[in-house]
This record gives sequence, C-alpha cells and structure tokens, in this order.
Amino acid sequence: MNEPSSILPPHFRPPEERVPQTRAERELFAQFVRGFVREWAPVPPLSSADLRQLAERMIALTGVAVQYRDYISILINNELWREPLAAVPYERRLLLLPKCLRHAENCQATFDQFGLLCAQCGGCTIPELQSEAERLGYVVLVAEGSAVVTQLIQAGKIDAIVGVSCMNVLERAFPYMEAAAIPGLAIPLLQSDCANTAVDMDWVWEAIHLTSADRTRRLDLTALQREVEGWFAPVMLDQIMGPTADDTERLAREWLARAGKRWRPFLAVAAFQAMRNDPAAELPSALRKIAVSVECFHKASLVHDDIEDGDALRYGEKTLHTQHGIPVALNVGDFLIGEGYRMIEECPLPADVRVEMLRVAVAGHRKLCRGQGAELAWAQKPAPLSPTEVLNIFRQKTAPAFEVALHLGALCAGGAAVIGTVLAAYSEALGIAYQIHDDLDDFGAAAESDDLQGLRPSLLLAIAYERARGGQQTLLDALWRRCPPADINAVQLHARFAEVQAHEHAHQLLETYKNTAIRVLRDLDNPTLKGLLRRVIGKIFNEVEFKGWCHEFEARNADRRATSAEAAG
Repeated sequence: MNEPSSILPPHFRPPEERVPQTRAERELFAQFVRGFVREWAPVPPLSSADLRQLAERMIALTGVAVQYRDYISILINNELWREPLAAVPYERRLLLLPKCLRHAENCQATFDQFGLLCAQCGGCTIPELQSEAERLGYVVLVAEGSAVVTQLIQAGKIDAIVGVSCMNVLERAFPYMEAAAIPGLAIPLLQSDCANTAVDMDWVWEAIHLTSADRTRRLDLTALQREVEGWFAPVMLDQIMGPTADDTERLAREWLARAGKRWRPFLAVAAFQAMRNDPAAELPSALRKIAVSVECFHKASLVHDDIEDGDALRYGEKTLHTQHGIPVALNVGDFLIGEGYRMIEECPLPADVRVEMLRVAVAGHRKLCRGQGAELAWAQKPAPLSPTEVLNIFRQKTAPAFEVALHLGALCAGGAAVIGTVLAAYSEALGIAYQIHDDLDDFGAAAESDDLQGLRPSLLLAIAYERARGGQQTLLDALWRRCPPADINAVQLHARFAEVQAHEHAHQLLETYKNTAIRVLRDLDNPTLKGLLRRVIGKIFNEVEFKGWCHEFEARNADRRATSAEAAG
C-alpha cells in the first residue's frame, strides 16, 4: 500500500475524536481499508481481537493515528461482509438505528419494549431512513442494546444487519454479531455524546440500498474520477482530439486543460459505467470523446460567463478575456462549442445514437442560455430576488449541463430511452444542490472574494433579504441593486447573514435538494444506475459534516461536559 501520511497526518484530530469528521477523511480511510483487505484477504467472521490486530497492522503500514484503531476495525469488518450482505434480500435485513439521532427536546415519539415509535414529525433523520428502509422491505428498529436483535436472529427472521450507533455501543454489540456469524455493516455516529447526534447520511443510504443486482457497487469512484481528470492533461487531449492546427485551437485546448473539478465528464462516465454490462472493462475511446465534449461545452460557458460578468480571475488565474481580450475570448468560447459537437459527431457509434446525442446537447445548450439570459436581464435592472427566483436561475443555469452529461454517457452505453424522465428530475435536483453548495462556498467565512459591487443572484442574499427587517433590509436592498455603501465589507456581510441564519437555511435547502435527487431514483428499474447515481451524490458533496452531540454512556459524557465547563469558567 502507498504511504498516505502526506494526506493523513498522524495526529490531524484531537485524541477524543475516534471517527474522522469529514467525508473526505472518511473516504480516504475507506480507500486504504479496501486496498488492505484486498492485499491481506482475511476471511470472516473475525473476532474483535483479530480485527484489532489487522487494524494495528494497517496503522503500522500507513502511519494513521492510533486513535482510529477501532474505527479501522469496523471498516475492515464492513469490507469483509459487504458482498455477503449485498446478496441478502432487503426483506431479510434489519436496520438498527439509535434513538439519539432524534432531537430529544422536540421529539414527539413514544417508546415501547422494542424501542422508539417514530411520530414521523420530520424533525430529525430517523423518519426518512425508516420510511425508505421499510419501503424496501427491511425490519427497522430504533433502539439500543442487543436483546431484541438477538431474538430476531435466533428466530431466523433476519439474515443481515445494517446498524448505526456510536463507537462505544458498536464495540459492545460486536460479540453478538460475531456469534451469529451473519453479515453486518456498522456505521458509527460522528460523536458519542448520547444526544442529538449526527451520522454520515450518504453512508447510511448507500448501506441500506446495497444489492448484488448493482454491478457497480465495488467500483472505486475516486479512481474513476482520477482517470477522467487524466484525460484533460495536454498529451491526452491531443490523443483524444487530435493535434492543434492554429492559435485559436491552441488557446482553446489550453483553456480546456486548465483546472476544474471535471464533475460533468465524471457524470457522463458514471452513467456509462452503470448502463453497460461489464463496468470493470476498459473505458472505450468513444466515451473519452463524449467526456471531452461535455467539458468543452462547460468551459465555453465559463469563457462567456466571465466576459458577461466582468470577472478577472478564474481558477486563481487571469480569465481568458483578461489575458487576450474580449474578441479573442469570444471566438475561443465559440470554437469550444464547435469542438464539443465535433467530438460527438466523430464518436464511433451508430448514426441514430449520435443524432440523439446531438439533440440532447442542443436542448441542454438552449436551457443553459435561457438561464444565463435571465441572470443578464436581472443585471440590467438589478433588484432583490426571492429565494424561489434565485433557485429558478440555478435550475436553468446548472442543471442542464448535468442532465446532458448523464444522458450522453447513458446513450454511449446504449441506454437512456426509458430513463430520460428520471435523469432529468435527478439532474435538476442535483444541479440546484450543487449551485447552492457553490453559493455557500462563495460566501463562506473563508471565501477569497470581497467583490460586493459585482454580486450576482445569490441564495444567501435572497434568504437574508427575505428575513431582514428595517435598516438591515435597506442595506441588503442596496447590495441587490449593486450600490453597496462604501464602508460595507465581506466580514460585515457575513455578520448580516449570521443574524438571520441565512447559512443555516441554505444548508437545509441543500440537504432538501440532495434528498430529492435520491428520492427520484426510486422510479429507476435499473439497480446499477440507481446505486451509482446515489453514490455520486456523496462523491460530489464531499464536505465537512456538522457536528451534533448514546444511553449507557450519558452519565460519563454529562460529567465530562460539566468538568470542561467548570475548567473553562
């Protein structure tokens, strides 16, 4: 295995935190564990001592902090049981959730001898997980302890368990799982403080939907993303697109190779992988052309957006029109659009497939232009917009590119006719969520930009304006109209957002649209596409988790909090 210490410093978290707190860190741990299990090939079931020994061996190889030993043990056990659990029908599985996921102060649930009876009030994540798992056929328990689980196992009613709990409870429950020797996936809470806790929802969603019918469940999305990124190195672009012939083509190719997240070509490749029969086979040249065409369209839109918005920087470098002037930049943007269509037309695919691809690309191109047009119309007469109006601009500007990428990838694999409606709804929700995420980044505390004069339609600004009163609304009105007071700066703007909890409301909307994207996948009959698109959501929104604050450990945790407060006072 490769030494990851440059990525994961040995002590990058305080000693009391036994679970990595960001998705990026958890994903890295998962990658290392997958490689470790492939290399050492342990056979389940393993005892706690065996798992601990394997975890210590992995720690010695990677340099990861010792505090994560038990977390690594859980990941190793999960990896060993993943394929057996995937083969168990949903109706023979148990989903075990902890009651501490509820918001204790406002929870309307009651309890019986089996645990919590959810009132479906929507105040926490329990009803959403319970409803989806029961829809699939799971037995769902919201309880702590192992007595009921043991009874269900002994009665032969369940053959696999997906369990969510804190590290402490998982450690105590493990011997029962080992004794039963049934497949189980454990998902640790992000904290062990017994009340109003948090969990990686994407991880839970992936676990409860795991099925052997999904041919891509073992696909390494990170490796796939790296491969796609590699296609945009200058040498690879020359192989895919052919040599450059003149200065216009050279500039266009340089811009195409510039930094970027490459989510759109990645989505095209993900859809292709889900629709073809052998996701492990080598990716064909036609797919490379499709991926490049998608990025050509995206990069062209950025060139034109930068001109229309008067932006001087992109990816931390001068924008194309700042470097070479507006006429040259306009021409390069137009050329990139032509290159996108050329790549589609040159794909070694049947003519009817290429025609449909061109139709999809044209429709997406027109939608995107309408969205940009709506923003430009606002810029001519800037005035406050409602959150709904801003979200409608997001819907038109960002969602079409995601839909085009997914459709082109699916068409390249020979599919898409029966999934068009679902892909459209998924892309719309995903695109809006992505733009909200981008908006939060642009206006976060660590944002680099302090350009208040050049503000564009922002969800945060719309939320803040809608919630503000009196003088605060007057200030925000001036920002909307692009005439901010001379003494206002980004720090003060962030303070105004904080006063009306604009960031919190935007994060709620982000989660709403992410969940909408997941829910629309229920209408897909293709389990592989459904599974992969669900995982893609977690991949794209690889962000820091919000910390929240289990029964047998409440007294200890309360004492610890009281002691900390005393010391601080």
